[in-house]
Amino acid sequence: MKLELRNSLSRKLLRVVLLSALAVGLALSCAQIIFGAYKTRHLIEDDAQRILRMTRDPSTQAIYSLDKEMGSQVMEGLFQHESIRVASIGHPSEELLALKMRPPLSLPSRWLTDPILGRDQQFSIQLTGKPPYNEYYGDLRITLDTARYGQEFVNDSVVIFVVGTLRALTLGLVLFLIYEWLLTRPLTKLIDHLARINPDRPGEHKLPQIKGHERNELGLWVETANGLLASIEHNMHLRQQAESSLQRMTQYDTLTGLPNRQQLQRQLDHILEEARRLQRRVAVLCLGLDDFKGINEQFSYRTGDRLLLALADRLRALGGRLDALARLGGDQFVLVLAGFEQPYEAAELAQTLLNELETPIEVDGQRIRLHGTIGVTLYPEDGENTEKLLQKAEQTMTLAKNRSRNRYQFYVASIDSEMRARRELEKELGEALEQGELHLVYQPQVDYQQNRITGVEALIRWKHPQGKLVPPDLFIPLAEQNGSIIPIGAWVLDQACRQLHTWHRQGFTTLRMAVNLSTVQLHHAELPQMISKLLQTHQLPAESLELEVTETGLMEDIQAATHNLRSLRQSGALIAIDDFGTGYSSLSYLKSLPLDKIKIDKSFVQDIQQDEGATIVRAIIQLGKSLGMRVIAEGVETPEQEAYLIAEGCQEGQGYYYSKPLPAHEMTVLLQQSQRFDRALNSELL
Repeated sequence: MKLELRNSLSRKLLRVVLLSALAVGLALSCAQIIFGAYKTRHLIEDDAQRILRMTRDPSTQAIYSLDKEMGSQVMEGLFQHESIRVASIGHPSEELLALKMRPPLSLPSRWLTDPILGRDQQFSIQLTGKPPYNEYYGDLRITLDTARYGQEFVNDSVVIFVVGTLRALTLGLVLFLIYEWLLTRPLTKLIDHLARINPDRPGEHKLPQIKGHERNELGLWVETANGLLASIEHNMHLRQQAESSLQRMTQYDTLTGLPNRQQLQRQLDHILEEARRLQRRVAVLCLGLDDFKGINEQFSYRTGDRLLLALADRLRALGGRLDALARLGGDQFVLVLAGFEQPYEAAELAQTLLNELETPIEVDGQRIRLHGTIGVTLYPEDGENTEKLLQKAEQTMTLAKNRSRNRYQFYVASIDSEMRARRELEKELGEALEQGELHLVYQPQVDYQQNRITGVEALIRWKHPQGKLVPPDLFIPLAEQNGSIIPIGAWVLDQACRQLHTWHRQGFTTLRMAVNLSTVQLHHAELPQMISKLLQTHQLPAESLELEVTETGLMEDIQAATHNLRSLRQSGALIAIDDFGTGYSSLSYLKSLPLDKIKIDKSFVQDIQQDEGATIVRAIIQLGKSLGMRVIAEGVETPEQEAYLIAEGCQEGQGYYYSKPLPAHEMTVLLQQSQRFDRALNSELL
């Protein structure tokens, strides 16, 4: 086996060395051949110039005296050179005094040399009189056939190639023998000695030094290997300690050094056993930072890690009051308090934590203030084991974040029923589309200049199998979280486009349909293609479909939203920004987004009678005008609100003042009654 290894290594080494040497030799030979071609071309030119200089004087005398016989003699002399194929003496504007030519040489190497040297090369020299007159009599022209030169070039190249190849192979073989003697053989001996080492007692056997290699790399390798073998034997005794350290790493958080979830469960199990024996209360506080993802994105993940380290140090400072402290992962921490009498003591600890977060943390010269939400569970009221207490504490913290952040909240029994109801509703929502429980209603949009309905907004409704209507504010967030918003949104778009096509066929050809897009839909890669296909399938003009996206949804990732909206814009559909003013409104992002319309949020329209609300509405209308966008107000409910909007220059309105959301057949009746909107009639309908 050792011999096979050695032979395998030798064969591989021989191949590598020979191929490498051959490649280098071939490269050098090719370079010499290329240089030979260059020299041959210059040789042809030098020979031509020498021939021209030698025959210039007799050629000048022949053309000066117009002696054709002398010219013929010159031609005969020139053709003594076997490479001259054509020669002539004469003035460019007159008949040639002498001309002679012969066919090209037929040599087997021409197919190779002609592309390199050319089939033939032409040269000429002017024939002039003696100074001081220097009269111009004509030209002596010759054409050299390159075949002979090429033949010599090929012969030389073959010699160069063969010699270079043999030289390279010889050098490679010599290098191989040197490598075999200096390295392969010593390595084979070392392998033999390594095979004799006892794995259980590696330090008992030492590798011998190879004679002649005591001071080079092999000698150093042998010394290092012997030291390594001794170290291995020593380290075997430390294995148990290393395994113990590894076990500790699996029980503690690598960033903060706090116990992780696994270790916390062990600690809490012990605390609960003591509390059960001594009949004491235990509080579990789950702390989750608010918008920690935004801090990472605003600063950096490195800054976020340093903030978590600083927070862990602050929590450790409360160690005298805590019975356990751990990091669950991400931005969540758990604190355990035991041995208190009343729940308000746990509330005081929670408020202390919130107050501690209010103190800014300085990182890289920046003072960053954290905010958090805390869920609190009590033993034995909320659960009697570790798993239930931790689970309920996390649930309480999550629900508290959804309602109002930067506070603490105790677990109450209704949380369980609320979570079960949420899961049941999520399950029923997954079947609602297939069971035909979803339907659309439509609310008109009035153009104030034309004084008529120019568009409708499609709104989704869910009629629960039990007969109740589930509010969209309840089931749309569920659909976004579980991903079912994609098929539901596709169904809404298809139904809205289908209904709009029906209305266009009924004569309402200028009617426009507005459809809301969720943030999840906006980031769906196939949305632009689906919009284009729907417009084509239902034979709708692209501008008759208006897609509404919320301002808060856009601001979650403005760069991705800009890219997605531009892709969506290629379908030709109009794009409106919904609930404008409720997010982080700024001219910078409005200018960068491909928007056609701004929709004023109804909360501002309802406050028009107040100075602050009127000011905001006026500013949004002016902003829309300056950016060349149409402005529509939603939630119009009174004639005073409409009058103010018209006076300020708002182009469109939508709300219960004109009509509540109607099923398609009732909306059709409303459109048929009057295309020029009658406010009094709609007030009666309401």
